[in-house]
Amino acid sequence: MTPFPTIVADARADGLLVALAVGLLIGAERERRKGEGEARGAAGIRTFGLAALVGALGRLIGGELVLAAAIAGVSALAAAAYLRSRKDDPGLTTEIALVLTTLLGALAASDPAVTAAVGVSVVALLAVRTPLHRFIRNALSEAELRDALILAIATFVVWPFLPSNPLDLFGALNLHAIWLVVILVMVIGALGHVAVRLVGARLGIPIAGFFSGFISSSATIGALGAQAAKNSAVRAAAVAGAVLSTVATVLQMGVLLAAIDLSVLRAMTGSLLIAGLTAAIYAAFFVITAARNAETPAAREHGHAFGIGSALLFGLLFSLVLLASGALRHWFGDAGALAGAAMAGLIDVHAASASLATLAANGVLGPQHAAAPILAAFSSNTLTKILLAFGAGDRAFAVRVAPGLVLVAAAAWAGVLVPLD
Repeated sequence: MTPFPTIVADARADGLLVALAVGLLIGAERERRKGEGEARGAAGIRTFGLAALVGALGRLIGGELVLAAAIAGVSALAAAAYLRSRKDDPGLTTEIALVLTTLLGALAASDPAVTAAVGVSVVALLAVRTPLHRFIRNALSEAELRDALILAIATFVVWPFLPSNPLDLFGALNLHAIWLVVILVMVIGALGHVAVRLVGARLGIPIAGFFSGFISSSATIGALGAQAAKNSAVRAAAVAGAVLSTVATVLQMGVLLAAIDLSVLRAMTGSLLIAGLTAAIYAAFFVITAARNAETPAAREHGHAFGIGSALLFGLLFSLVLLASGALRHWFGDAGALAGAAMAGLIDVHAASASLATLAANGVLGPQHAAAPILAAFSSNTLTKILLAFGAGDRAFAVRVAPGLVLVAAAAWAGVLVPLD
């Protein structure tokens, strides 16, 4: 880790200077809110600066015992200030910030870099009070808050404790990886929901679909299919976002191949260009269709950010594809690069492309010989996306997405006929 730049020769003086700077910075923000006259707040820029120095000097002079006494003293003063002002301002923000500033001053004596980072974060949190309160009270619905809690539990409580070792005979079912896909589906659904809230369903969903495609195009299609099943008014926009996610897949493949082996990228340039252009044109039709449709009030409602049931169903379908792929490998082996890549592509086209490009870079495969297996992986991944589109629960969405995905895959194969030079 890069050490914190020294300001003076003595490290102790560095800690004191950082403590004072952080205290003055937090105090400057609080000074603007303390008011004037007899009802003004008890702590401003000078008080916060001094509190930070109390913490730093307590740590430097007397160690843990003196520091504990200093923090207890500042806490007592903060409590007294709160008792005096609670009728006019029942909030505890300034008092808690004062104690926190003392702790940051103590931390600056040993780790000025972390102190500076935390101090700036504290100021940012204090400064966004008004927009944060407005967002929580007015913009965020109870259902959206509950969804955020579900996503947090799924990500920080459930996922870290799931086993990462394969559980089945074929070595395919990894609960840690599968649950990550479920989390991605929920995140993508939430991103689409936020985009709809910001710019409306007609543009928000296609934009969210495109950028979510860089995370997982398959998960994006499953999440958008669930949105279309929940609200048919956004179906055209969801189809556009689903196909645009494939544009992101093509772009990501190009970047990946360029990073591993440029010769493979040159062999694939025609396929990637034609496939990406086909996907963009097909998606554009549905973007225009969505733009022409009058946006219904239902598309602007504050409902759920994502469907937990849809995310779990997607995870189940993903697991079945994993299991089928593992069984094929176990029973028939990798009958050549083509069959192996096609089976890998059922799950992730980027992993298959990267492995084949690596073989080409190491001289095991020629660049032209790597192109067909990569396209086989792309095609099998298209099959996975189609299955997931139908499994999302909206048949009308699936029958619109599937032809576009087939056209894109066909265009990718046709691209090998395009001369590169």
